[in-house]
Amino acid sequence: MGGDGERGGRDGLAARQLAAIAETVTVARAVGVALWLRGGWAMDFTLGEVTRPHVDVDWYCWRDDADRLAEALGARGWRVDPRLPVDVQLELVRDDVELSVAYLSRDAAGQVVVGAGPWAGTPLPAGMLDAPPGRIGDLAAPVVAVAAQIEFKEMFPVWMPDRPRRPKDAADLARLRARHRRPG
Repeated sequence: MGGDGERGGRDGLAARQLAAIAETVTVARAVGVALWLRGGWAMDFTLGEVTRPHVDVDWYCWRDDADRLAEALGARGWRVDPRLPVDVQLELVRDDVELSVAYLSRDAAGQVVVGAGPWAGTPLPAGMLDAPPGRIGDLAAPVVAVAAQIEFKEMFPVWMPDRPRRPKDAADLARLRARHRRPG
């Protein structure tokens, strides 16, 4: 990872986010909560390096586990962001680090679906949760599968037409596609 002004950016925010990822994985494991990185950090853990600055750390967890996760992290100084409704998504903050936890559920057929909010019940990509853990250095974290990461990046502007694809998303897609084509 580069230093501040390179890929570390914003006075070491990336280092604090990496520490938060390690803490979240440890806490979740201790309380029996399964979770998966999504978004930019999932890509970076898939690629094995920090590729760019990140605003927050995006996760998925099962809706039924979210309260337990929030309570365990709350005991460590994380607080629920009161600006966002927890019935849609769990937003936690501590100092300048933000954790954004989207909920998962299963439909009657056992398919993984969006667990809350306006798209609740919408099927998510098959195999999304079956990827091996990603890694940056010695830190391992569960991640969503590369194919799902690509689908989300491709479809976001379709799902949310008022939010066109950003340059960072195009760069992320190129990185992920290059990784997805690699054998093994």
